[in-house]
Amino acid sequence: MVLYIVKCYNQPCKQVHFMKTVINYFFRGLVFAFPLFATFYIISVTVNWIDDSLNSLIFGWLPFDVPGLGIVTAFFLIVILGYFVTRAFTSSLLSYFERLLERTPFVKIIYTAFKDLTEAFVGEKKRFNRPAVVKLTDGVDRIGFITEENLTDFNIQNRIAVYFPHSYNFSGNLYLVDPEFVTPLDVDPSDALKFAVSAGVTNINSTQ
Repeated sequence: MVLYIVKCYNQPCKQVHFMKTVINYFFRGLVFAFPLFATFYIISVTVNWIDDSLNSLIFGWLPFDVPGLGIVTAFFLIVILGYFVTRAFTSSLLSYFERLLERTPFVKIIYTAFKDLTEAFVGEKKRFNRPAVVKLTDGVDRIGFITEENLTDFNIQNRIAVYFPHSYNFSGNLYLVDPEFVTPLDVDPSDALKFAVSAGVTNINSTQ
């Protein structure tokens, strides 16, 4: 112990202690700064891409660029479209238009996939609102979301569709699971999604 104290008064020991302190502060700052800047960066890149694309598409004839004009225009165009879809168009006309798209080769795949995905998040037919834990093997479980309980259209019995999001990624896998291995979770769906996407490092609160 005496030798250790004596060594700490030497210049090399002070330098090592100083570097450890600096590195410790660096990682503490990184924990605070990285998620903050990553969030702003992703939002900024997405907004700038939409804004630049719409500016070039709609306002390319202007001799100058107006930052944010594309985003504002897109917002009001979507609001106007929503108004006409809700008030001006009849349900039969909308159904005819959707059937036309769904019968068009290749377009049908793209349109129906994005339509169903959009409705799953923000529409009336929300699908990612039933979190569950699925038993994979003895002692190993995984959190997912029950998206469909009736698979008779595929001639599949005794199976339900469960979507498993990937951690730190905007993707996932769909599994057809025996209901006996699926246990619904009594938690908020958004908390379950954050928990799965964050690889389990985000805390969630039970709704019980």
